[in-house]
Amino acid sequence: MKRRLILHFPREAVHQPITYRLAVDFDIAAKILKAQIAPNQSGTMVVELSGDIDELAAAETWLESQGLSLNRAPAQISIDAQLCVDCGLCSSVCPSGALALHQPVWQLQFDAQRCLVCEQCIPSCPLDAIALVLAPPVKATP
Repeated sequence: MKRRLILHFPREAVHQPITYRLAVDFDIAAKILKAQIAPNQSGTMVVELSGDIDELAAAETWLESQGLSLNRAPAQISIDAQLCVDCGLCSSVCPSGALALHQPVWQLQFDAQRCLVCEQCIPSCPLDAIALVLAPPVKATP
């Protein structure tokens, strides 16, 4: 099973070997999609965790016990077709190839299945046509 999380590191947790501990203690593979962490400062990291569902739950509990806050809200990239002029700047920074210009019409194509939600495309758009949309929380059924 895979789960995408946004980890928020407090200053005290920045030097901890988080991904190493996830691999060794929980048999969880951590794919870092985006990280902004500076020594002796707080930071944020977007990770995709892969592993057994029970181990993922235990790993999340451990991460929180280490002082990290987790954002489990699923998000997706949204492109406003009314604002987009198909310039292709976003496709040049997309690491997964989810954004691409296709010939012969040179129109922007977005493949949501390939999207990592790394958010690198958002600041690259000169017209602010790309946004991060958080999905509403799923309500539990009784």
